[in-house]
Amino acid sequence: MFFIVLVFIGWINIYAATVTDTSLSVFDGTTFYGKQLKWIGLSAVLITITMAIDAKFYERFAGFFYVISMLSLAGLFIFGNTVNGATSWYNFGGFSLQPTEFAKVATALALANFLSEPNKDLSNFSTQIRAFLILLVPFVLIILQPDAGSALIYFTLFFVMYREGLPGWYLGLGFILIILFLATLYFGFVTALIIIFSILTLLVLYLLNLKKFHLNREWPKIIVLFICVGTFMYSVDYIFNNIFDQRHRDRFSIVLGKEVDPRGIGYNTNQSMITIGSGGLTGKGFLEGDRTQGNFVPEQQTDYIFSTIGEEWGFVGTSAVIIIFTAFILRIIRVAERQKLKFSRIFGYSVATIFFFHFMINIGMVIGLVPTIGIPLPFFSYGGSSLWGFTILLFVFIRLDADRTYEW
Repeated sequence: MFFIVLVFIGWINIYAATVTDTSLSVFDGTTFYGKQLKWIGLSAVLITITMAIDAKFYERFAGFFYVISMLSLAGLFIFGNTVNGATSWYNFGGFSLQPTEFAKVATALALANFLSEPNKDLSNFSTQIRAFLILLVPFVLIILQPDAGSALIYFTLFFVMYREGLPGWYLGLGFILIILFLATLYFGFVTALIIIFSILTLLVLYLLNLKKFHLNREWPKIIVLFICVGTFMYSVDYIFNNIFDQRHRDRFSIVLGKEVDPRGIGYNTNQSMITIGSGGLTGKGFLEGDRTQGNFVPEQQTDYIFSTIGEEWGFVGTSAVIIIFTAFILRIIRVAERQKLKFSRIFGYSVATIFFFHFMINIGMVIGLVPTIGIPLPFFSYGGSSLWGFTILLFVFIRLDADRTYEW
């Protein structure tokens, strides 16, 4: 039910964002909405095939899917087509396919298969390393395209591993590194170093006062901590300037308030925010959004489709979409929790995590809270690969849930 509602609302807004002549048929294959409708129809075929396959098949062949998927990502560097600076597509005549969208399914299956094996304990370091490698391979292959946004989604599966027993300090370390990275970018290395070292010093003094540890015994660890923090912060400038693309550097600078560029790299986000705000409480009505119809937001049907909802349906419409997505993700989590098989549970949590971060990051991009990194809104953003990838991801889990009573 959620799938049908989300796909329908998504198509309606793609239609609103791209229609130029209402006399044209909605099935017209030369239009964005016509192509999306065709891909929705083909999704029904994918759903039928996915549901017809025996549930055991997905676990038994998870490794095979993963290898094929990684080969398809590697093959992009030889046979791929470059679009918007990223070599992420295969072209077959007039048809394009983005293997990154399907690699998410394969990676989630491979991770679930590995962690569901007997004696796989995530408190064990060797198990942790092997699980990390399952995520690292697609991450590296995608970051080299380069497609930083899609690559980052794979590391969100750390939350799934945390659910399955990964020590919490990994997540804590991740959050700390993000804070250090952003603080260094915002304040500059020297100022950020002084601030962070002052905070760490106060924390050490506080713990000493509480007698949580003794300085004469713990001082080597404290020094190592300070050295590691300082080294990482010193490396931020190199990472930012040599690993990130210029477009990503510009967008980080805009989000952090270090640059104001409403007519340049920040144009899309700025126009998107204005478009959403113009909708007010109840919106201007279907096909009545003058900014949407005037193409003020470039490529609005893809990453910025949420701005169409904001203008035409207002705060009420955007709130409704957010509530539907939230209920949808919570439903997946609830179903994942009732699984008797560990493989099904882990895959279910992977599905929920992938949907959640796509949803959260895309809306964050559209309203200017996070840098624009090319993350589609599931079932809403225009594109066949995205739609099919999310459809397969969801319905593989539904197929597993349909057989949740079996054991082997």
